[in-house]
Amino acid sequence: MKTKTRTSFRCQECGYASAAWLGRCPECEHWNSFVEEEAAAPGRRSDQARSITSFSSDIVRLDDIRVAPLERTATGLPEFDRVLGGGVVPGSIVLLGGPPGIGKSTLMLQVADGLGRSNGKGLYISGEESLQQVKDRAHRLELKAPALSLVSETELTKILEAINKVEPTFCVVDSIQTTYREDMSSAPGSVGQVRECTAELLRVAKSRGITVFVLGHVTKEGDLAGPRVLEHMVDTVLYFESEREQVFRLLRSYKNRFGPTHEVGVFRMTERGLEGVKSPSEIFLNERTRAPGSVVVASLEGTRPLMLEVQALVSRTHFGFPKRMVTGFDANRALLLIAVLEKRLGLHLENEDVFVNIVGGIKIKEPAIDLGVALAVATAHRNTVPNPDTIWIGEVGLGGEIRSVGGLSMRLSEASQLGFKRAIVPQTNLREAGRELNSLKLDIQGIRTLSEALEEPFAQGSKG
Repeated sequence: MKTKTRTSFRCQECGYASAAWLGRCPECEHWNSFVEEEAAAPGRRSDQARSITSFSSDIVRLDDIRVAPLERTATGLPEFDRVLGGGVVPGSIVLLGGPPGIGKSTLMLQVADGLGRSNGKGLYISGEESLQQVKDRAHRLELKAPALSLVSETELTKILEAINKVEPTFCVVDSIQTTYREDMSSAPGSVGQVRECTAELLRVAKSRGITVFVLGHVTKEGDLAGPRVLEHMVDTVLYFESEREQVFRLLRSYKNRFGPTHEVGVFRMTERGLEGVKSPSEIFLNERTRAPGSVVVASLEGTRPLMLEVQALVSRTHFGFPKRMVTGFDANRALLLIAVLEKRLGLHLENEDVFVNIVGGIKIKEPAIDLGVALAVATAHRNTVPNPDTIWIGEVGLGGEIRSVGGLSMRLSEASQLGFKRAIVPQTNLREAGRELNSLKLDIQGIRTLSEALEEPFAQGSKG
């Protein structure tokens, strides 16, 4: 008698399992995310497959543990090292995600070349490209990498055999969605495969002290494909942000057990690969326009201050419903600021189309640029040019008040180095950090409400 194959349905977003197909996942509430998977038969997995790598320790008291200083290895890419907190940590596993064509494989090949020069042998496992394609990319980037070994493989057991044979100090897996365990019936890229393969790579990294870089795909919404548990398993999660048409690439840290989170590195795509940008603020402001609705703001990404230009355009609507289009900034936040301008300052924007853009293709989420966005919209509506030597920092509340922000001294220090002469900041920040700001060559003035920002002597605008 033939044994009936057991199947289950698993959500590809969160990993929730169900005996029957469901249209909506009760755990993460995603629609149409369930995929049928065949359950492994009892005894199907061999002892070697169940425990390919051992990672455990004896029970000890906390006082008996001796902690050695954290050692880091530079990759030769200062911007990449900055995001990681100073370099790679042995035994860590790093997950890098980003849209197709943004440069993930290019960056990893450059990182592998840099680590190979200072940290011994490396292994690059390509599951999406042939060895000839990887070699062709290395040739275009003018990389020699004599200590780097290549293998084109997707089956996990053979990948572990290659690691045992090469004994590398670091390893790159490109990508985790193509890696699979042969003893599992589900397809590569499914929840079970991604989770199990990442768990095995994690055990390899921790037990042997190998730094493992794992590349991951992203969904159309920009999130990492596969279960969210994948992000909890790894030590560091990095995202590439930008569109392929943009010259600049932002590498952002969303999780880092060995360094700061939300740190950002700025890269520029060139013929020789990705190059770090030492002073991104100067580049972002290089083509700044002095026109109505153009305001400079100071954003803080991790520990890096960025001076950015906010542009706004307000024009009469020709339809019954005015347009609200926002690029690089949260659209809901922009609508909130427009409502504050209408209610608290009496601006009539109900019959006006409003367009807001963060120049440079950067996406900013922090509320510290609220004041700059609101001022850009207001000056565009009044057709006045804001003072080009002034930066604007502050969060705007629903009552029109200007709230304090963090990292003010770092923002103002960057503005002072770039030649700005005046800064408008929240009054509460000015009282709290008054002594720290005395050494800066800036005329720092505090304001309490949004209406003060549009009054003299703060605006000092001229008709456009």
